[in-house]
Amino acid sequence: MNELQIIQSKIYEIRGQKVMLDFDIAAMYGVETRVLNQAVKRNVSRFPSDFMFQLTSNEWILMSSQFVITSPVKRPKTALPYAFTEHGVVMLSSVLRSETAIQVNIAVTRAFISVRQMIADNSPLMRLAALEKNFNELKRELEEVFADYNNINEDTRAQLDAINTTLAELQASPKSIPRRPVGFITPQK
Repeated sequence: MNELQIIQSKIYEIRGQKVMLDFDIAAMYGVETRVLNQAVKRNVSRFPSDFMFQLTSNEWILMSSQFVITSPVKRPKTALPYAFTEHGVVMLSSVLRSETAIQVNIAVTRAFISVRQMIADNSPLMRLAALEKNFNELKRELEEVFADYNNINEDTRAQLDAINTTLAELQASPKSIPRRPVGFITPQK
């Protein structure tokens, strides 16, 4: 695997952003994670929230369960990793100020650009996936409409059957009450 692929494998999507974690970046720069984090904390004004953020414990547990990232010996459970966006990684080179940092920064920037290009190249696939999702939603809605239509037909059929039964009972019952004649009545002799 070449250098670009190695770096790409360390780019994750967290909170809808492509990021790299502090320990992966530290390993590439050849420094300890705590040294990298200390340098960042000394220059915290250079790292706004869209450049860097700290993972929540739930995010870290989820990532740790999905990937074999790091052992608890290297990172205590209480220390949550920092995630650096592309801009944050670029800013790191100015904080670390070494030739290695500059070279790694160039490679990482190329990796982020490559990932962005792959996403752009896969836009027809994404469009197809969106169309498939829409198709499945429409299919589900159509099935619900047909189910409702069948329920209405069954309800209507039951109501018509009840009306017909009632009418049949009314027609079959004998007329027990004699009706008075209508009109001028002449006395019977």
